[in-house]
Amino acid sequence: MSEPFDFGAAVAELVRAIPPGRVMTYGGVAAALGSRASRQVGRVMAHEGGDLPWWRVVRAGGLPPADHETRALEMYRVEGTPVVQGPTAWRVDMRRAGWSPDADGWSGNADGDADGDVADPTLDPGFPRDPF
Repeated sequence: MSEPFDFGAAVAELVRAIPPGRVMTYGGVAAALGSRASRQVGRVMAHEGGDLPWWRVVRAGGLPPADHETRALEMYRVEGTPVVQGPTAWRVDMRRAGWSPDADGWSGNADGDADGDVADPTLDPGFPRDPF
């Protein structure tokens, strides 16, 4: 008998695999896991987001996580994530920054490394944890 699927752990694993400078939408994360539960992805991010590269998961159209726009923009600048300025707000350029685990041959390991020994260098332990 197989173990039950842990959606939260799968979301966290996939979000950790998104490369610096790239992003996925909440719906894209859900779809990559064989689900349509984008709101559930948002719940996982709200609960565990401070321990994840949360800025790499954006709303549809490339809008950063609600109420975290300033901090997300700081991280996009650090990672070189392409952003575009619209008439009223900026957003991530999804055409250039959008990432798909299929395109990079994501193996299902949190860091995309087959033996699982490489940590995500963009998670600076000195950077304040996000409250969500």
